[in-house]
Amino acid sequence: MRERHRPMDLDWLKDFLVLAERRNFSRAAHARNVTQPAFSRRIRALEDWIGTPLFVRGAQGATLTPSGVHFRPIAEEMMRVLHRGRRETKAMGEREASLSIAATHALSFTFFPHWIRKHLHFQELGTLNLISDSMEGCEEIMLGGEVDFLLCHYHADAPTRFEADQFQSISVGSDTLVAVCAPDAEGHGLWPLATTSERTSRLLAYSQASGLGRILSAQQGKRGGADGLETVFTSHHAATLMTMALEGHGVAWLPQTLVEDELAHGRLVRAGPEAADIPVEIRLFRSCDTRNSAADGLWALLNNER
Repeated sequence: MRERHRPMDLDWLKDFLVLAERRNFSRAAHARNVTQPAFSRRIRALEDWIGTPLFVRGAQGATLTPSGVHFRPIAEEMMRVLHRGRRETKAMGEREASLSIAATHALSFTFFPHWIRKHLHFQELGTLNLISDSMEGCEEIMLGGEVDFLLCHYHADAPTRFEADQFQSISVGSDTLVAVCAPDAEGHGLWPLATTSERTSRLLAYSQASGLGRILSAQQGKRGGADGLETVFTSHHAATLMTMALEGHGVAWLPQTLVEDELAHGRLVRAGPEAADIPVEIRLFRSCDTRNSAADGLWALLNNER
């Protein structure tokens, strides 16, 4: 008798790829916004559908079996094809060209409006869709083929999840992460960067989902850690950290493009010397699979400006 299988669920592929990356059922279930028991059942259902185990479950987490290693690039390609097919089919029904751009929260607020106005006339563009999210969220959207471009802060010491043979990128600006805090009554920093002989300063830190957090962690590791700093608050929103700094809760490394007005008016002050600054690029990423007239036009224009 022929063996019958229940139909394969697209969510199973997404679950598989997240678990293959996170290697931990609890973290992967959280990322997929389901309970761990439900997530485990869906992974088991995929293994049953394929007919072989894909993960070795152990105290240290979940690792891919040889079959899982074989299936991973297949699943990634299936997801890319499905998302690309959906986007291309949808585009067939749209009369005007359109652009979808994912941008990190800080750049959506500060850099993007002026930059896009400089390069594109909205009456010629048609529909422009901006999706603002954390760097982790933007990467997921970009890897899923749901947008044409990703705009983000970039530093070579904190690489992205984009493989060079599948994604192109171009520098479209620059920024600087500056350590800032609220001033005291005399205009000095309430929470200056401490040396080993000084008091501990309160750090307003970025969460793991933040691209700026990745850059800051990489630089602190390169420069010898974050001595004299005690983390008291985390967020992946630079604007939230700025608000906390303005209210005197600690020191934060914030993009200069975000805090230049606050610094100019004295509402924030530098918490350390310029040597503590971290220069960063603003880069635009594009998938090699992305092809439409509006995206091609913008990419050509940016390359001609180099």
